[in-house]
Amino acid sequence: MYVHLVKNNRNARYYLLATSISSLGNVMTGMALLFMAYELTGSNLYTTGVAISQVLPYLLFGLVGGVIADWIPKLRWMIIFDLLRFPLLLILVCLYQFELLVYSHLIIISACIQLIGCFYNPAHRALIPFITNEQERVIMNSLLDTVTRGITVLGPIFSVVFIQTIGVIHFFSMDALTFLFSALLLTRLSLKEETKQKQKRSLKGIFIAIFEFLKWSYSHGVIRPLLCITAIIVFFHTWVWQVGLLLLLNQNTSNGEEWYSFSLGVFGFVVILVNILIPFIAKQMTIRIYIIGSMIWGLGILVIGVLPEVPFVLVGIVVAAMGLPVSGLARIFLLQKYVPEAMLGRGFSVNAVILYFSNILSLALFGFLSSYLTIETLFVVCGSAMVIFCMLYLFNEFRKKVGVIP
Repeated sequence: MYVHLVKNNRNARYYLLATSISSLGNVMTGMALLFMAYELTGSNLYTTGVAISQVLPYLLFGLVGGVIADWIPKLRWMIIFDLLRFPLLLILVCLYQFELLVYSHLIIISACIQLIGCFYNPAHRALIPFITNEQERVIMNSLLDTVTRGITVLGPIFSVVFIQTIGVIHFFSMDALTFLFSALLLTRLSLKEETKQKQKRSLKGIFIAIFEFLKWSYSHGVIRPLLCITAIIVFFHTWVWQVGLLLLLNQNTSNGEEWYSFSLGVFGFVVILVNILIPFIAKQMTIRIYIIGSMIWGLGILVIGVLPEVPFVLVGIVVAAMGLPVSGLARIFLLQKYVPEAMLGRGFSVNAVILYFSNILSLALFGFLSSYLTIETLFVVCGSAMVIFCMLYLFNEFRKKVGVIP
């Protein structure tokens, strides 16, 4: 199935190669920015500032990026921005070599790269319907997520080797090369895109286009609940997973960092395995599959909160890892299926902004609540909320189906 797609679809083959190469560079650059920030300042606060600089551009310009991606040919857009990111990273290397690199340079370059991502990423996912048919789409999305997830897991392993050999600063050199190679591979794609956007391309036109998509999505029977439930699920997931899991393991074991790293490895392995299996089980993805995947995901978090001992934590992690890729792939498939081609960029940019906004709210609220409630309690609250919201949706759909709700 996967071999057939890669062998017979030339565009899919080059798209996957380009994504794989640039994803490895992205992972390593993300870590290198944090490492360099701490090396230059020795401050946890300033290091956190770099992380914030990687989020804010998406909140401020994510929706605009989706509009622009709808207005011009997506492939050309992606090639141009890959080529722009190449010199940006080399600037950091040159500043370091001439002993001119300071913290503000990291913030500026980090923000610029993420700003480019605001425009690049919507086009990236929105390009898939142009290079695959609907029968190939589940396979393509699964393969893409498997590759990127695998690189996310392997990236830290490579980083340890590179730190001991070429040094942290040359993470940026390698990432610059990955963007150059990605651009070259993308030039090998052969497709004809038609930009169907008729609106005037102006600042006012950007806001009109955003409003147009929001109005359309609000009236759509699949996209509206998809985006709303995504916001809820991610809100209840982010803090417990990014912060709470580490705190829980530190609290209940004598070597929490090691257990945390091992847990993420187990999680990544299961996610990759499920990603590979999904196309053999489901040829089409539906909103119901999305909800069921999210419910399994939440159930894993609930298990961790109810049974916080290490063996059961691993069980909860495995359960969550079975649900998350099902939910994620279903959401992407549904956006690609139901959002009109002329709005695909906006569809993925709105999805990304919702994810980032939910992330920030989750980190702020549950970070505050963690001073008053136990970590176990927050896991139970968040896992229960995810499961209950999904069950309520399925119950409501069942009532509609049997005619209880007119």
